[in-house]
Amino acid sequence: MKADNTHSSVSNYYGQTLQKSEDLQTNACCTAAAPAPHIRSAIANIHPSVIAKYYGCGFCVPDEVEGMTILDLGCGAGRDVYIASQLVGPKGKVIGVDMTEEQLKVARETQPYHAEKFGYDNVEFHLGLIEKLDDIESLKDGSVDIIISNCVINLCPDKEAVLKSCHRLLKPGGELYFSDVYASRRVPEELQKDEVLWGECLSGALYWNDFQNMAKRCGFKDPRLVEDAPITVENKKIQERMEAMGHKNLEFYSATYRLFQLDCLEPHCEDYGQAVIYKGTIPRFESGWALDDHHYMEKGRVFPVCGNTYNMLKETRFAKHFDFIGDFSTHYGIFDGCGTR
Repeated sequence: MKADNTHSSVSNYYGQTLQKSEDLQTNACCTAAAPAPHIRSAIANIHPSVIAKYYGCGFCVPDEVEGMTILDLGCGAGRDVYIASQLVGPKGKVIGVDMTEEQLKVARETQPYHAEKFGYDNVEFHLGLIEKLDDIESLKDGSVDIIISNCVINLCPDKEAVLKSCHRLLKPGGELYFSDVYASRRVPEELQKDEVLWGECLSGALYWNDFQNMAKRCGFKDPRLVEDAPITVENKKIQERMEAMGHKNLEFYSATYRLFQLDCLEPHCEDYGQAVIYKGTIPRFESGWALDDHHYMEKGRVFPVCGNTYNMLKETRFAKHFDFIGDFSTHYGIFDGCGTR
């Protein structure tokens, strides 16, 4: 589909075809895992009409966000905005951007309800394309601590433009933390032209390696996978349609990535003999905390890290929660286990 046709198709799908979560035809835009207790408590405070129009594939608000400015790309009716609003607190700010007027109408109409419920109003909503964030004058370069997005970037025809804007808007040390749908191989053009499959977050999915390379081109030098899970379409007609086209073995995954805006990161994981010690001070993670799917750090334990991981902790909001051992004075080659030679 051409870009203009894609925008129109997606806007119609999420603004008119889908009226509630149950109208989805596959489980790609559904969150399978149960939310953590603090997220569950935050959801309980959100207006039912906002919850009814939630279409997402994960929970995309990271840890340690109090007082932060968060930008939600493709915020829809505002569920994740209102979750983040409670987590950043009255000193923080949450900005939602979406291209679907029907969705934003719900978000804005319930804003007074949430302000009364939370005891403060720290959110704002903008109508616009997330590929054209330059058009939103209030969004300035280096003004955002964290950017989140929940199963939306795959719907965009120009994903690289989105990632470039994210890198520009983030403060140094900030991060793009988002859930989305990925494919085990490049999605064939005939599937990309299917409006239902695109609207269901399937045919716009990026191939894993294409995403990694795109992220690095846009300045995010070391994308980190936080978690992933396979997606089963669970719609017989759609599954049969894909099989009839000869794409039975095309697999989809829901995944959460974190991409740090750090110029000091290197293309590969290099070994400088460094280590960190987690203090156990991130709320709700007193025993240990995970940066990504292969860095779980127990409280008080010396944990060897590559130079990139060292900087992801030392040059970001997480620094106060760690003690740091070593520097960059001696290089020992590639970090063991990185897989790069």
